[in-house]
Amino acid sequence: MNSHFYVPSPDNVPACSMAPGTEERAALKKELERQSANPIVIPAIINGKEVFTEDRYKVTAPHKHSLVLAEWCRCDEKLLKESVDTAMAAKEDWEKLPAEHRFAIFEKAAQLIQGKYRFVITAAVMLGQSKTAWEAECDSPDELCDLIRYGIHFADQLYSMQPKPTPGMFNRLVYRPLEGFVCAVTPFNFAAINGNLPAAPAIMGNVVVWKPAITAILASYYIMKAFQEAGVPDGVINFIPCRGSDVSKHVLSDPRLAGFHFTGSTEVFKSTWKLIGENIDKYRSYPRLVGETGGKDYIFATESANIDALVTAMIRGAYEYSGQKCSALSRCYVPAKIWPQLKEKLLKEISTIKVGDVTDFTNFLGAVIDKNAFDEITGYIDAAKKSPDADVLCGGYDGSVGWFIYPTLIQAKTPNYITMIKELFAPVLTVYVYGEDEYDAMVDHCANSSIYALTGSIFCEDRKEIADLEDRLRHSAGNFNINDKPTGALTGQQPFGGARGSGTNDKAGSIFNMIRWMSPQTIRENLCPPENYRYPYMGEK
Repeated sequence: MNSHFYVPSPDNVPACSMAPGTEERAALKKELERQSANPIVIPAIINGKEVFTEDRYKVTAPHKHSLVLAEWCRCDEKLLKESVDTAMAAKEDWEKLPAEHRFAIFEKAAQLIQGKYRFVITAAVMLGQSKTAWEAECDSPDELCDLIRYGIHFADQLYSMQPKPTPGMFNRLVYRPLEGFVCAVTPFNFAAINGNLPAAPAIMGNVVVWKPAITAILASYYIMKAFQEAGVPDGVINFIPCRGSDVSKHVLSDPRLAGFHFTGSTEVFKSTWKLIGENIDKYRSYPRLVGETGGKDYIFATESANIDALVTAMIRGAYEYSGQKCSALSRCYVPAKIWPQLKEKLLKEISTIKVGDVTDFTNFLGAVIDKNAFDEITGYIDAAKKSPDADVLCGGYDGSVGWFIYPTLIQAKTPNYITMIKELFAPVLTVYVYGEDEYDAMVDHCANSSIYALTGSIFCEDRKEIADLEDRLRHSAGNFNINDKPTGALTGQQPFGGARGSGTNDKAGSIFNMIRWMSPQTIRENLCPPENYRYPYMGEK
């Protein structure tokens, strides 16, 4: 076809409020009831076929231990190796398929996720990951569809970028997929990321082996079903439930590994990077490593801050989805002059927050993801209660029915108290109140005390302060916010990612991410090649 095609122009999916009386709320509640009453068995999907194994594990709701949602089938070594072989067998046909057809498949996937699968995936996110209706709606379908559509848009934009021709010379760039397969390892906290990590490389013509987080496997399974229904060919994306150690041993060590697309903990990403380094002589090419990991995200406030706006940002930033976002607010620097008024308003608002089963839409947050997370978080809360260097102003926990951590506020008496430094992934916010003579020191502490550099915010109305903080905190956050919370970046508007221990900053849903999944080839065609080797300078006269 001698045609230049225009892909659909992407736009962010508008979020439904799920307010009482809306059709969407009624449909979602109906689906929540259906999934709660009908547990399923989640197989592996290899070469388009569902594979059921006898090695099975229960999926339960974090907010209700007794509610069994599913059983998942674990892949063994044989199935993991088969998934890689299957991906490689599908590679030639997939990368030869014209880009407009790959784009059409994934646009259809977005349409299905936004339509037919909308409440199925949203309910699965609520039940399996204990997200509220609003958080689940913003996650998937909304953000997942945004990531897919902007991925298509930026892929198309990249293909249009060509070098300058010169007289007698025809210069071209061919955007090839990577020579091998991509391994995608996805997290528990965002279904949008779970879908995008395998989808982005596939949009660029790559084949993928996808290991979903077991604690988010219910929603991930339905996303995979949407991909299949949209027409993703058998073997292009292979869905392999298993342990992370199984992937390291049987997938990442394969010589055909060409890329690793990851969201998860900094420690896991570092260990994977080390593993790939140790195996570097085995690979056919240098694997592309793309990772978004942890954060110790902050608000730095000054005396000119709007206190009401600051209170709202602190609550939403720290406590939505129980603080289980890599962008969640975890530490806050507040000037002593405004602290009494801020503290009073903050504690008053926190006291109104309801915590419980997310199927009760009046709850602001549900449970943390599992017992391991619950035990770790409660350990830090208990330690803070006993420490002379901290005061627990509110909060607590209850694990009898679900893994509930109540919104917790700690006032640290030293800026180096452990909860000011360590990522907790919890609804725990630590505040350090700084004196007037500590301003410069605390700006430096905010900028340099963390191994992470993901998100951060400043709250101040003084324009000179804004300019100063924007400059001095430049390297402390890949997503920097002025008078807004550090969470809630939108695809196409605020490309998301951070540096230092927070990852490779390739910005999911942006052109910077899509370019990592291609290997450009330069083609130079000389239309009238020289027929004599001699140059003009060689003449004697």
